Amino acid sequence: MSENRPTIGVTMGDPAGIGSEVIVKSYPQLVESATVVVIGDESVLADAANRFATDLSVRRVTSPAEAGADPSVLPVLDLDNVTDHRYGELSQANGAASLAYVERAIELAQAGEIDAITTAPINKQATRMAGSEYAGHTGMLADYTDTDEYSMMLVEDDLTVTHVSTHIPLREACSNLTVGDVESTISVTNEALRDLGLDNPAIAVAGLNPHASDGGLLGDEEAEIIEPAIERVAETGVNVTGPYSPDTVYVRAAAGEFDCVVSMYHDQGHIPIKMLGFTGEDDAVSGVNVTIGLPIIRTSVDHGTAFDIAGEGVASEQSMLDAVSIAAEMA
Repeated sequence: MSENRPTIGVTMGDPAGIGSEVIVKSYPQLVESATVVVIGDESVLADAANRFATDLSVRRVTSPAEAGADPSVLPVLDLDNVTDHRYGELSQANGAASLAYVERAIELAQAGEIDAITTAPINKQATRMAGSEYAGHTGMLADYTDTDEYSMMLVEDDLTVTHVSTHIPLREACSNLTVGDVESTISVTNEALRDLGLDNPAIAVAGLNPHASDGGLLGDEEAEIIEPAIERVAETGVNVTGPYSPDTVYVRAAAGEFDCVVSMYHDQGHIPIKMLGFTGEDDAVSGVNVTIGLPIIRTSVDHGTAFDIAGEGVASEQSMLDAVSIAAEMA
């Protein structure tokens, strides 16, 4: 592996989804900044290349070290675990296959054979059918790397957000909020932003309640939980302020006042990101999901398996291009 040209392992995601399509469409551009090896199924990727990237051939490799930088040849570590490939169909077998790609990528990253992981989307229903208890990639990555403090970071051009909680019911996100959780999220956010090249990132923290409780009129979580967490981290020298009203802080961050907004729950952070990233133009989707706090680098596309359009050739590869670019930058 070259110091200036990192090796990125891209997991194929659910075989029935759009993962293979966005990979083959984006690959010629991906190799401009990184050596890319796909962990997946050769037959599925070859089918996608024949359908959606006719100038691209697929070559099986036995290790990331064999991957080259030829934009016309896609290297794949073939786990050979797809027997009945059909786009858009939910199945236990595909759920198990997609989990196997992630497991292999984690092993390669921990062994130092790849510098970072970028994941195509898995389907949570399929992985649950396959016996997984994880709500998505994030918890799985944390458990496999023995990581206790981590968070989801979403990046879309001028706006970056992280989350104190993600895939849990909103009722639990509110009732389970603690000073420690908020403090930990601010800290790992600061570390991740520094990894992205910001020496003294400006971090804003969103309130939980409307208008950040409006001085206690609309709740007490800001005064009892969020403010103490901010004060603790600020005492260590981190440039963090808040809590700010959730209905305005994202606009301020997108305008350049802050480098990142720490969000209290899933939709609070996801909605502004997807308002910017899901343009509606030619089905274009951009934005990147980064799991921060891990001992390995992991980025992901910011969209799902899209079974409804899988196999039709209309999926946008922009988020995959963005995800590999950020993984290479972090590496």
